[in-house]
Amino acid sequence: MESSKITIIDVAKKAGVSKGTVDRVLHNRGEVSAKSAEKVRKAIEELNFVPNVYASLLASKKPKTIICLMPEFTEGEFWEKEYKGFMMGAAQVKELNINIEFLFYDQYDTTSFVSASEKVLEAAPGGVIMPALFQEETHKFAQRLQEAEIPYFYVDTKVMDDDNFLGYIGMPRRDSGKVCAALLTGNCSVDDVKEIAVVRIKREGDPTKRRRIGFMDYIKENFPQAKVTNIFIDPADPAQTNAEMAKYFEKHPKARFMVMFNSRIHLLADALAARKGHRMTVVGFDDLPRNLELMRQGLVNVLIAQHTEEQSARAIQTMADYLISKKKPEVRDNYVHIDILTRHNMENY
Repeated sequence: MESSKITIIDVAKKAGVSKGTVDRVLHNRGEVSAKSAEKVRKAIEELNFVPNVYASLLASKKPKTIICLMPEFTEGEFWEKEYKGFMMGAAQVKELNINIEFLFYDQYDTTSFVSASEKVLEAAPGGVIMPALFQEETHKFAQRLQEAEIPYFYVDTKVMDDDNFLGYIGMPRRDSGKVCAALLTGNCSVDDVKEIAVVRIKREGDPTKRRRIGFMDYIKENFPQAKVTNIFIDPADPAQTNAEMAKYFEKHPKARFMVMFNSRIHLLADALAARKGHRMTVVGFDDLPRNLELMRQGLVNVLIAQHTEEQSARAIQTMADYLISKKKPEVRDNYVHIDILTRHNMENY
């Protein structure tokens, strides 16, 4: 038998003792006769049994806590998918004495993030998992985590000039921006792309900055004459969004290219519906139900997506591995596939 497939039950059978006896010998808890202990040790040697480090953690009965520091969300938003992934991961590590706790903050308010990060430090968890929506504030927080010797893991976005994080999982942000630009412009000639609308959220910080940089790199290289117009909208004010979009289309009645780098292309539903029938290419991000519905209606051409739940579940598992056995991920930057959804493949994603 391969040593990796041998279990404590195999050792118990080989030694002619109970599973509990083997467990007591493995963790040196006494209450085992010298004769039985010798049988167990001999069976372990003959079977080349390697004790499971997870079982060792269970035996130690020393629970560890991972805090997920993340934005507040409502049903159907991107961060709900992230939260569900964390809960999937929590279920997978529950029996390992790993507790998952959450601290939430307003993703549009740096003060809210700083307040939540202070609570994390007060709790002194075994590890922290978080996105980096506010680069400067997250960097300062990460430095304090380092001082407190608390490992931390980034999901979805990370601090670009941080070299001390345990790991990151998410899209390669800059590359995803380049892919977005290529999909938006397709096989267009240089003369075809004269104006591009980039719809952005009014907010503190800019978590889509790297994606926008990659997008602009591609446009400048391939369509240097194209004018890129930024339209800023308030996600909490639909009337303001519709007014800003109407103002743009009034000035650019022949507008053909529009992109939004975050998960909220669905905020443009009314404005895009009003333009239905016009020749437009619209690209957004993330497979939220409301975004998919716009694609079904033919208002959005492409969504760039990722398996968000699987990513955050993997982050939990990776942090658990580190807390249990100090096992670091083989690669710190775990870049995921950049998935491209259209009306032709969206239903099976």
